[in-house]
Amino acid sequence: MAAFIRDRKVVSDPWLRLERNDDGSLPPVPRAGDIIVPLAMWQAQRDSLLVRPGRIGVWLDSHEAPEAIAEDLRLLGVVAVNFPKSGDGRGYTTARLLRERYGWKGELRAIGDVLRDQLFFLSSCGFNAFVLRAGEDPREALAAFGELSEAYQASVERPEPLFRRR
Repeated sequence: MAAFIRDRKVVSDPWLRLERNDDGSLPPVPRAGDIIVPLAMWQAQRDSLLVRPGRIGVWLDSHEAPEAIAEDLRLLGVVAVNFPKSGDGRGYTTARLLRERYGWKGELRAIGDVLRDQLFFLSSCGFNAFVLRAGEDPREALAAFGELSEAYQASVERPEPLFRRR
């Protein structure tokens, strides 16, 4: 199992993330086990995914809106948001919407092109789990959470902006 960061600790990942095949088709679903599926698979196979043994999670690409899974959040063990490139900030908005508008309390995982330098800000938006891109060491990346002591903006972690907190 690969290591990733959850709740500011490095842990083993019990989930298998299913990705589209090179031709864009959906992959086969394992008979059992904890899986994270793309939104398209969830929408196409929801009923059969719910009856198979194991927990189910859904991952959203940056262009997919959280409204697509809002009614099903209670059924999910994890929600992942894919960052196709580190400069794509749409996932930050998705995280805030999931936490603030839809009340998601479970694991919210950042996947894709996730860099150590983004962890503090991703956490501020509501992410509590991070799968770093290849070459990034999750143990070394833990230091990123303590490098900044304050943020000016309001966030999921700090609902009031800095000027109101002082």
